[in-house]
Amino acid sequence: MDPITTAPAANGTLRAPDARLYYEVRGEGPLLVLVGAPMAAEAFAPLADLLATGHTVLTTDPRGVGRSPADDPEQDSTPELRAADLARLITHLNAGPAAVLGSSGGAISALALAQSRPELVHTVVAHEPPLAELLDDRDEHRARTEDVIATFTSGDRIGGHRKFMASIGITMPEEMFQQMYGGPRDERELAEERRFFLHELRLTVGWRPDVTALRDGTPRLVVGIGAASGGQLCDRTSTALAAGLGVEPVIFPGGHVGFTEDPARFAARLREVLDGAPAA
Repeated sequence: MDPITTAPAANGTLRAPDARLYYEVRGEGPLLVLVGAPMAAEAFAPLADLLATGHTVLTTDPRGVGRSPADDPEQDSTPELRAADLARLITHLNAGPAAVLGSSGGAISALALAQSRPELVHTVVAHEPPLAELLDDRDEHRARTEDVIATFTSGDRIGGHRKFMASIGITMPEEMFQQMYGGPRDERELAEERRFFLHELRLTVGWRPDVTALRDGTPRLVVGIGAASGGQLCDRTSTALAAGLGVEPVIFPGGHVGFTEDPARFAARLREVLDGAPAA
């Protein structure tokens, strides 16, 4: 399909079964999708602005997050459902096949899309997917995940966040932690937290990709790891995925959310990867 041309940061809403999907489009050229889960489009905006020179960049709020309300707040957010939403958006824009950068849970959404609708994607860059089921100690991680969820559902939302960060091996100064997770929350923010802990976390980290189908499929698969992520859960899971796919991981600037820490360096590395530069 021919690439689309659009004004910077044009936005729209697509009606999907049981949800309305908010999306933004920038730039012109071949389609590049940037996606997280539960991270919304806003977090990718600086990176999208940089990549809009030479690409049509699509970002979106996953259903149930931000400006993409789900009709049923108790609906589970599965990788397959999120992949189906991405397929709807790519088809709606009539601009595929696309390159997709998925980060964290969004990397799992992108891998699920490559499995279910490979004709819509030519390249998937899976940046730090938390695929705990690929690890030898998966049973221990399942138990930690259940403890995280139980802590949150007991009413201890701060404790739930604290245990979640510990379960993925990310540490931060207490002041930063309180800035991110402490303080008052409005009704929407509380609903999104509840959706993540009750309806997304277990299903995302518990998803097991069909590594053989991905390895033998048509989309090009790149596994990205943050340079500062050594020893963290997503370093381990990404390394395991790359081994299963028979590819070398690609090192990206920063840590788990390196695209927010230094968008310019991250964009430069992503351009190299999309242009076919070797892993480094």
